[in-house]
Amino acid sequence: MADPVVEVTHLRKTYGDKVAVDDVSFTVQPGEIFGILGPNGAGKTTTVETLAGLRHADGGTVTVLGHDTQRDPAAVKDLLGVQLQEATLHDKITVGEVLHLFAGFYSRPADPGELLDLLDLTEHTDKQFGRLSGGQKQRLSIALALVGNPEVAILDELTTGLDPQARRSTWELVERVRATGVTILLVTHFMDEAERLCDRLVVIDAGRVVAEGTPAGLIDGLDDERTVVVRFGADDAGRARQRLDRLAAEHHDVVRVEELDGTPGEIAVSGTPRVLFAVVPALAEADLVPEDVRTVTRTLEDVFLAVTGRTYAPQEPEPELTTEGVRS
Repeated sequence: MADPVVEVTHLRKTYGDKVAVDDVSFTVQPGEIFGILGPNGAGKTTTVETLAGLRHADGGTVTVLGHDTQRDPAAVKDLLGVQLQEATLHDKITVGEVLHLFAGFYSRPADPGELLDLLDLTEHTDKQFGRLSGGQKQRLSIALALVGNPEVAILDELTTGLDPQARRSTWELVERVRATGVTILLVTHFMDEAERLCDRLVVIDAGRVVAEGTPAGLIDGLDDERTVVVRFGADDAGRARQRLDRLAAEHHDVVRVEELDGTPGEIAVSGTPRVLFAVVPALAEADLVPEDVRTVTRTLEDVFLAVTGRTYAPQEPEPELTTEGVRS
């Protein structure tokens, strides 16, 4: 395996009495899209800002391409591109102007015209920043993170506030950027975004890493419980619930039966991976035909519940601080 391009070891950052990042460690391999996933206020942005040398750590070490970003942040200036969550520009500056301006800050900048093409911004070259849509602003922020021709790019909450179509388009752009050879650290509180894009990830909660691995590996590592959801019309729902309750009493492999909120007549039955083979015959014997049957797919939200004991709430309130603010 190649040497990691990013190494974070026992990172710690505090603001007064508040511990924002507590003993965080991970490595990022060349060419990966590596995710830092967690709810708002978990310490994600503080982690990557410290990694980029924008904040001073209280403990631990951080290296990017072999350079200690705490001791010598200037050493990674041309190696690391950063798109921060709250970055903004003057409303009157145009897309082309800001790209050429930022290109002048680097010794080996990327070609602004090629970046415009890569990120589908060429037709907006002369458009002022204040007139761009949310998706166009995010594409421009990615372009500015790449204009220094970095080997590693940090993209922080780049799809927050975008509509579903703009989010999907941005995901495709991130994959396109990775295909050019750039290693990406993706900071996000969106579970679906992490599952779609990340090769590996860490889940951070309250400043600590609570899970690490590939999205599929983390999901597969959950227990073997499976859930089948059946939906019945009003005439059959009561009788179906009675039959499934009896099934739960008869078979130890069926561990729970519950009616779901939101859709009348939906009943969830949970058990071992063979739970479906118990539910279908039981309903057939009672001459009960559901209007719909589906199995529930596990997600990273289930992983978060398993490791923290609570439901994932991506928009948890930010902690109140009397010194520097801790962002997500």
